[in-house]
Amino acid sequence: MKISIILSLLLLPLFAFCQEDFSRHYKIYDTRNQKIISVDDIISDMSNAGVLFFGEEHNDSTCHVLELTFLTKLAASYPGKTALSMEMFETDCQNVLNEYLEGLIREKNFISEARAWHNYKDYRSLIELAKTQQIPVLAANAPARYVNMVNRMGLTSLEKLSKTGQAWLPPLPIDTATGAYYEKFLQIMGGHSSNMGGMQMYQAQNLWDATMGWSIAQFLKKHKDYKILQLNGGFHSEEKLGAAAQLKKYSSKVRIMNIAIFSDENFDNPDWVKFSKNNDYIILTDPKLPRTY
Repeated sequence: MKISIILSLLLLPLFAFCQEDFSRHYKIYDTRNQKIISVDDIISDMSNAGVLFFGEEHNDSTCHVLELTFLTKLAASYPGKTALSMEMFETDCQNVLNEYLEGLIREKNFISEARAWHNYKDYRSLIELAKTQQIPVLAANAPARYVNMVNRMGLTSLEKLSKTGQAWLPPLPIDTATGAYYEKFLQIMGGHSSNMGGMQMYQAQNLWDATMGWSIAQFLKKHKDYKILQLNGGFHSEEKLGAAAQLKKYSSKVRIMNIAIFSDENFDNPDWVKFSKNNDYIILTDPKLPRTY
């Protein structure tokens, strides 16, 4: 015991140095006040919110370090009242995910049968923290086979599913978020999504978003005072659109906050016109750091 304490004391300055050194590669901004803030500031702001959307770039190494930081600090501030929700796992894999978190199955089986993403190593530390601290993890995303089905045949094809299949999805019909989100999707598609194929892609995107929003809303019904960290690709929650907007449809009273993350060379001097629209916080990361894949 004494040896471990001594080692901890010896390593503490090195750990602090590494953290300080790493912090040079990102900046967190409060968009309303256009000033630099810390992770702790956002955790403190969560006292008045239920869900924090973290819109990552999937291969940004800085994002993944920060995700673990946010979950660790959120769990410390709200012990026994913190949950993690992830785009990276699908609703029909929830039981497999739970079995791993409970220590019932091996990691090898979990990775295979929960259909973990190819870059699972980027999220492994989050799952292991949740396992150690008994933090619930939501497999929030729609099963890929149904997203693919909508992409080919449109949202109405979901009505052909059995009750078992529909149980993994929000109640039908799925609402498509028109307006700003559709316009943003058009921009991504180069302005050419008016054809049937493009519209089905947009409907598939909405199924993705709606399932994540529904998964969170269902969890909050049973855990009203929990704080949820929701991880997804940036497009799904930037400007509080996508999954964030869908959540508000299913749970109108929940207060959400969102973080949009961008890899940008000017992370010391943000272009506020470009980044601040309807985002509570932005994190700008150093594009010179290696990507995870």
